[in-house]
Amino acid sequence: MALTDAHVQKQIRQMVAFIDQEAQEKIEEIDAKAEEEFNIEKGRLVQTQRVKIMEYYEKKEKQIEQHKKIQMSNLANQARLKVLKARDEMITDLLNEARQRLAEIAKDPARYSTLLEGLVLQGFYRLLEPKVTVRCRQQDVEMVQAAVNTNIPIYKEAVKSNIVVTIDQKRFLPSEICGGVEVYNDNGKIKVSNTLESRIELIAQQVEVCFEHSSQSSCFLHTAASCRKILF
Repeated sequence: MALTDAHVQKQIRQMVAFIDQEAQEKIEEIDAKAEEEFNIEKGRLVQTQRVKIMEYYEKKEKQIEQHKKIQMSNLANQARLKVLKARDEMITDLLNEARQRLAEIAKDPARYSTLLEGLVLQGFYRLLEPKVTVRCRQQDVEMVQAAVNTNIPIYKEAVKSNIVVTIDQKRFLPSEICGGVEVYNDNGKIKVSNTLESRIELIAQQVEVCFEHSSQSSCFLHTAASCRKILF
């Protein structure tokens, strides 16, 4: 049976429609797969960038924290240096005040002679030797001799032992020092330094201890007042 043109045309249209449908389905399948792959790749890229951003900001946060610690350390060091400077200035002021007061005492015969008596007697007690030599400034010889004469009976009564005291008339302490005495045992190997300068050095050590136990700047005024009690 021969096919008519209309029948052929119909079959052709059906074939074209089938091909179009197949092609559309294939296109849709390709588009869906491409969309899926795009979304997967987009998710991967987004996650990768998110991780990078998180790592970047974590690194920045660590850098900021480290910088903050360095700044805090620098500020703490600066504050500590200021405290130490203020402490040193205060110690210097206290010691200068002590030197001035001791110099004033040395200029007052009544007060200085009393001070010499105490320094000489302390030297006797610290040595506990039967023979001692006392060295002083040349201008203090007379006062020191009086102090020795006063203290010999006091020492004898206290330790129940005799003592022979010689004032060194050949080697004197420098005249420019504030005053005081040095007391030596008989062979000169043991010395008790009771010059006013040595007392100031002792005071300086005591003042240092005061400030070491008062490291906070808020304690300085109280510490300074306590140190003045030690000094004066």
